[in-house]
Amino acid sequence: MPALFEKITVKADESFSIGVFQDNLEKSTWHYHNNFEISFITEGSGKRIVADSIEEFQPGDLAFIGPKLPHVWLADKEVKTLTARSLEMVFLQFNSNVLSPQLLLLPEFSNIKKALDMSERGIQIIGGSLNEVSEIMLQLPYLKSFDRMLHFFLLMDIIGKSETNKPLATKEYLAKRFTTGNKRIATIHEYLMNNYREDIDLSKLATLVSMAEGSLCRFFKMNMGITLFEYLNQIKTEFACKLLMNKDLSILEICLDSGFNNISHFNKQFKKITGVPPSEYRKRF
Repeated sequence: MPALFEKITVKADESFSIGVFQDNLEKSTWHYHNNFEISFITEGSGKRIVADSIEEFQPGDLAFIGPKLPHVWLADKEVKTLTARSLEMVFLQFNSNVLSPQLLLLPEFSNIKKALDMSERGIQIIGGSLNEVSEIMLQLPYLKSFDRMLHFFLLMDIIGKSETNKPLATKEYLAKRFTTGNKRIATIHEYLMNNYREDIDLSKLATLVSMAEGSLCRFFKMNMGITLFEYLNQIKTEFACKLLMNKDLSILEICLDSGFNNISHFNKQFKKITGVPPSEYRKRF
């Protein structure tokens, strides 16, 4: 197998997206997507945030995260790695089409179904299963077609039958998380979640939901009870609350990492939403 830290171009075939993700702190963003994701950290350390779970990570950390579960890895700034990167992971992403409901009804796939069910909260894979799964993860980027699929089934079976998997998001989070039967609201929410650090392009968002900009804003407020930009500030503030748990980050760094352009606006919006300024929130929690 090639050297672990060789840069690998992400490969996409009919079932998987797989490869090595190399990033730095400035590019790590709070986000979610519609895929299942298994991530194995090979370089870097810091905070892993999955929904309302905030934990330390280091090389060897292995997590399985279900669709639409917000997550981010925030690498430590001061830690020096062998390659000067702050974060490197081997990842596997796949959607529900890979494992159809009919396939999951087969008794041979009972453990795989269990693994998928557990991923709804996100799990950290630890104990003996960690070595077994990570070994397969390091092979996957170099495997082809059917051989990769067989290893994928084996990997998922190991996760499902493991008794040491550690849930990440709380049951309370799942009960309260954003859900809607309105496809337009869901599209708007997903766009804001994945672009909160950028200047929101109303025209692009309006095109996504097939509405005029004015109609979009009225539609959103009518359905959500607040304006689109008030909702955006709630998303930013929710992420800032998690970053404040990291004492190594300054308030200014958290302001910018959360998508606010200046500290005064950040303080004002944060206090408006939480009832206390960021510094007081950090002291309390």
